[in-house]
Amino acid sequence: QLQLAESGGGLVHPGGSLRLSCAASGFRLNYHAVSWFRQAPGKEREGVACIATEDDSTFYYDAAKGRFTASTDNSKNTVYLEMHSLTPEDTGVYYCAATPSYVCYDGLIYGSWGQGTQVTVSS
Repeated sequence: QLQLAESGGGLVHPGGSLRLSCAASGFRLNYHAVSWFRQAPGKEREGVACIATEDDSTFYYDAAKGRFTASTDNSKNTVYLEMHSLTPEDTGVYYCAATPSYVCYDGLIYGSWGQGTQVTVSS
């Protein structure tokens, strides 16, 4: 069974940092594009970042540029999202999703999704 499991969310003060993990089971993340999405209360889901596990190339949406970094650890079959300089606008449920692809681009269709992890940025 193909599964993705996010972890690492929590409550953090503005300006703080978190590292989210996305662990895959039932399949290898090699040759996949793995994206992070988030959904804030009352808002549509939006893309955050994408990493192509074949060559670690990345794609970041505007809200993440300069603050977030996606990375992979193939030995752990896990993708990470390092988030810094967090603001209350970063609050939401963060999801990872994967699809077989050598590259990241806006418009990929994802077949595997995790259940999400809550990130709350508040003082």
